[in-house]
Amino acid sequence: MDKNLQKHKGLTSKEAEEKIKVGGYNEIPSQKKRGFFVILWEVLKEPMLLLLVGAGTIYFFLGEPQDALMLSVFVVFVVGITFYQQHKTERAVEALRDLSSPRALVVRDGIRHRISGREVVVGDIIALQEGDRVPADAAILKTINLMVDESLLTGESLAVSKSVWNEIKKIEDNRPGGDNLPFVYSGTMVTRGRGMAQVVAVGVNTEMGRIGKSLQEINEEKTLLKKEIRRLVGIFASVGAVLCVGVVLFYGFFRNDWLEGVLYGITISMSMLPEEFPVVLMIFLALGAWRVSKHKVLTRNTAAIESLGAAEILCVDKTGTITMNQMDLQMIVSGDDYLDLAKYNDDENPLPEKFHFLLEHAMLASQDDPFDPMEKEIRRIGEYFLTTGMQHSDWKLIKEYPFAGNILALSYVWDYGDGDHYIVAAKGAPESIANLCHLDDRQKQIIVEQMRPLLNSGLRLLAVAQAIIDKNPLPNHQHEFDFKFVGLLGFSDPVRPSVPGAVQDCYRAGIRICMITGDYPGTACNIAHRIGLKNPDQFLTGDDLRTLSESELRSRMETVNIFARVVPEQKMIIINAFKSQGKVIAMTGDGVNDAPALKAAHIGIAMGERGTDVAREAADLVLLKDNFSSIAEAIRTGRSIFDNLKKAIAYIFAVHIPIAGISFLPVAFGMPVVFSPAHIAFLELIIDPACSLVFESEPEGKNVMARPPRKLDEPLFNRGTFIISLLQGVGVLAATFALFYYVLSTGRSEEEARAITFTAIVFSNAMLIVTNLSWSRVGVSILRDGNKALYWMLAAVSITLAAVLFVPFLRQVFHFAAISLADITLSFMVAFASLLWFEIFKLFRKS
Repeated sequence: MDKNLQKHKGLTSKEAEEKIKVGGYNEIPSQKKRGFFVILWEVLKEPMLLLLVGAGTIYFFLGEPQDALMLSVFVVFVVGITFYQQHKTERAVEALRDLSSPRALVVRDGIRHRISGREVVVGDIIALQEGDRVPADAAILKTINLMVDESLLTGESLAVSKSVWNEIKKIEDNRPGGDNLPFVYSGTMVTRGRGMAQVVAVGVNTEMGRIGKSLQEINEEKTLLKKEIRRLVGIFASVGAVLCVGVVLFYGFFRNDWLEGVLYGITISMSMLPEEFPVVLMIFLALGAWRVSKHKVLTRNTAAIESLGAAEILCVDKTGTITMNQMDLQMIVSGDDYLDLAKYNDDENPLPEKFHFLLEHAMLASQDDPFDPMEKEIRRIGEYFLTTGMQHSDWKLIKEYPFAGNILALSYVWDYGDGDHYIVAAKGAPESIANLCHLDDRQKQIIVEQMRPLLNSGLRLLAVAQAIIDKNPLPNHQHEFDFKFVGLLGFSDPVRPSVPGAVQDCYRAGIRICMITGDYPGTACNIAHRIGLKNPDQFLTGDDLRTLSESELRSRMETVNIFARVVPEQKMIIINAFKSQGKVIAMTGDGVNDAPALKAAHIGIAMGERGTDVAREAADLVLLKDNFSSIAEAIRTGRSIFDNLKKAIAYIFAVHIPIAGISFLPVAFGMPVVFSPAHIAFLELIIDPACSLVFESEPEGKNVMARPPRKLDEPLFNRGTFIISLLQGVGVLAATFALFYYVLSTGRSEEEARAITFTAIVFSNAMLIVTNLSWSRVGVSILRDGNKALYWMLAAVSITLAAVLFVPFLRQVFHFAAISLADITLSFMVAFASLLWFEIFKLFRKS
């Protein structure tokens, strides 16, 4: 360090400008943005979108603008969603950059200036005051009782003290957390005191910057549903292509009419075109996000809802997620007596007088208007239990002794107005207070024994001492007072009330809960007992993660649910270790240190109220009310969405078989064609809202939270579902084609046969919707207990079908002839008969 820095005069303005030119601003740079056409090309490489674009283009040139427009809308919609997802990582990094660039008070040209945090450079001297956010990583040059909340980086809620840099220690060799370190870190908060520090790292080189860089390097994985939908799209596209080519070749070689062959080939392709799959997935997840929002959960990535329903392991950050991230004075100890403050909370059960003295001096050793959370709690409790006279608001503060060296204690000297004496009140770490009291080894051992049950309960401890001195010149060091030990204060970070119940809900759903924390194992195990975590006495530490071999770690992680003294990078190790076992991982957190793990997990869940912007931007879900039980509700919704989506996919598969079959078989047998693009478009108007709105609105099953998570290798469309859907579709196809053949054989016109067959297909479509809403309840029960969307859909289908059959203009557009009520009844009975077998199958399946 050069001489002018040693004198705390800082850099000159010119030196700062030169450093910015060379090293850049103190911010985390945005990731390189991809251009519009690059993203568009990546999207259009998807086979499904290529089919949509190709079909829309062909129909446009063939004079079918309505069909082309419909397909184009789907293309634009899906492309828009993809653009939104591409910017997700960028927003997370921008939020981190904003947090890491607060206003800063720096010394430039020997004068203090308030500047933007992004203008801070290496070598700057920064002034730190209570309530300031640290603008960069820096070494402490001067400290007066300086304490910093580093929970954003460490996950530990207790502020840590700072010491003066000895110009030997290197910041890269020291990690955030722990008392008496000579470094402060970008983004952390000063909770007490003041100090001066020299900046040693800015931007991406800070502790927070390294986290931001790791966010950019994490690749998001395709969700299980997206992979499954893509596979189904490929199957449908292949079948459609084969049928299309077959029809074109048939017309070309056997009828010598290539143009008509192309037209009917495109019609068949359209009947098999699987545009419903991605649209249905998108709508299900979007509406699912809306339903989850009712439980105060904001969905930032809709695909996470499905993944959450399949989650097998929930990794939970302790501080701020399981606990409240605040200090609650729970136990006080005076002599051999322990007092649980929760039992003394009203006038009917006043606090015993012997504890008044302890609280009185704890308040005297705290600031009048504190920023530190522990001092806030001391003042709150003192004002509640002590009389106004014992709070001593009229006493005069003479001198404050801050932390010094290895003495993690502070003392306040008070003039109480009478006599020739001062009162000195001190509080701090128990071992430091014991040293101030000049206790011998036996007396120290007694205090250690008093501390043991409190530490085993996971409490953070402070000790309080008192001295009475003459009004003579005060000593330079607080160690020179003749202190008497007064007692102990035990603070807890309270467990959120909703957590134990939510943990049990997750266990009933077959979801394993793991706690990850930077706190000590004893505290973590105590919390685990309180929330009902399984194996609460087994744990792994950060040191274990570094020293255990891969096989040893994998073996231990099969039963251990507590990971203590873990640094941010090790959270990633834990997440990746679980992912390597093929597990679906959900991760909750609220701090900057949680952001990489939140992004790396299959589902990242951030706490909204106490969480940082960085955590919220990196997460897929945000709990707006920090209610842990909302996670269980989100899991319930995710499972229900998958169940209903499975029904919708089965319905789509089944309904496309008769539509494609009725388009293809008449051509193959040399009969009049039934469907044109207008008919297909009409049926799509039924299929799309039915398989999205109706199936999505179906209530959840009774056992949705009483079964294990879906296995990773369980497909959305498994063999059993395929067989049943195939039989449904083939049954409807056989019945409607037989009806078409029968009507033609009776000598009726082509237009009449088309109208009757089309009506039967529409009825069959509606019945397929009803019967597939439940594979356990019969149709009558489904209609009786049906959701409102089902009723609206059936009404809309009935009205629209009546208009097509009875309005002359629409009949002409659809190439129909007028048919009688008897013909409509016949169509209904054929449709009913085609699916009667499945209703009977349900009865046998239930029994």
